[in-house]
Amino acid sequence: LLFFSGLTATEKKLAEYKCNTNEAIQLKLVRFPEDLEDENTTFNPEYSHQVFGDDEVAFGYKGLKILLYYIAGNLSTLFRIEYTSRVNEKFDCVEADDVESKIREIIPPGFCTNTDDFVSLLEKEVNFKPFGMLLHTYSIHNEEAGEDITYQIYKADMTCPGFREYHERLQTFLMWFIETASFIDVDDERWNYFLVFEKYNKDGATLFATVGYMTVYNYYVYPDKTRPRVSQMLILPPFQGEGHGAQLLETVHRYYMSSPTVLDITAEDPSENYVKLRDFVLVKLCQDLVCFSPVKLMQGFSQEMVTEAQQKLKINKQHTRRVYEILRLRATNMGDAEQSRSYQLDVKRRLIGPYKKKQRELAKMRRCLRPEEMTNQLNQIDLNLQREQLEESFQQLVSDYRRVLERLAQA
Repeated sequence: LLFFSGLTATEKKLAEYKCNTNEAIQLKLVRFPEDLEDENTTFNPEYSHQVFGDDEVAFGYKGLKILLYYIAGNLSTLFRIEYTSRVNEKFDCVEADDVESKIREIIPPGFCTNTDDFVSLLEKEVNFKPFGMLLHTYSIHNEEAGEDITYQIYKADMTCPGFREYHERLQTFLMWFIETASFIDVDDERWNYFLVFEKYNKDGATLFATVGYMTVYNYYVYPDKTRPRVSQMLILPPFQGEGHGAQLLETVHRYYMSSPTVLDITAEDPSENYVKLRDFVLVKLCQDLVCFSPVKLMQGFSQEMVTEAQQKLKINKQHTRRVYEILRLRATNMGDAEQSRSYQLDVKRRLIGPYKKKQRELAKMRRCLRPEEMTNQLNQIDLNLQREQLEESFQQLVSDYRRVLERLAQA
């Protein structure tokens, strides 16, 4: 008994040395020395499982703080670990996790480890200028500051002096904010980089702060075209919800629109948020095309829509279909039974495609399977269930589409 109670006491003691890494990691984008002490400028990761495992826990410390502070523009980094106490191999017979080496694996060398060095780098920040070619300038009214703030979007590549090192620091943020992030092969020249910066004033000078970025890979399409595919897109947390993602995606579309060799633009494994953003941007771009006039929308989805959206705006067929459904919803009076029914049928016909395919596969199987094998397969496909799922998918889509239309009405 004594032995067991001793064990639980040890377990209890060791449990106190577990820290949630999403809370322990403290990120900052620093513009002024006073930002270092200001808790309002701190933000935390959404994810840390790629560095600290699925539990997102670091063992062996109490009051663990992993400080990763970046200078707002060129992202020079301060990395420090602080804790109130740590397990001791001698007394506790266990070893603390090597937090430092885990972080060192993802941040490039050349970071500061003390605040004084970091602050002296901050004074040189006035020399930092965005990389590459300016594509777009826009401004957003900031309630807090009571003024319009100017932002700029640039296209950069690895030939820009200093960009390679800057990009290495920038991509470390992916680990904390994209669930399945990976670093890219920067030596492959097919990558394009699009960067968003905020212009701000400090002691009468104009400085630039990093807001976010997007990487796009240019796939070759036989014989002489490319198909740019959006790989990663991140707006840093202090800037989220201000409309920068939409500005960035629209700017990238406009950049490729002017190129005769681009076929259309796709995305790799898009997140739910990215799909919502893309819906908004593409609908905004398409709504003034002749083929999307209310009269034509009511006549149904057409090849004309596919062709015009691809040729003028570099939008692929699948995305054009979504744009059509959203704009047709706007043109439809859902209070009118006939219009509403016609819209439902049109969308559900597309949604049922995968089910129909399954049915065709079943028919094929029927011809070559023994009856007892068939019943097992058939049980998976119950028509009533299909109808329910179809209705659910439709309702979910319509509510997503309405949100896009609301945002469009405010734009």
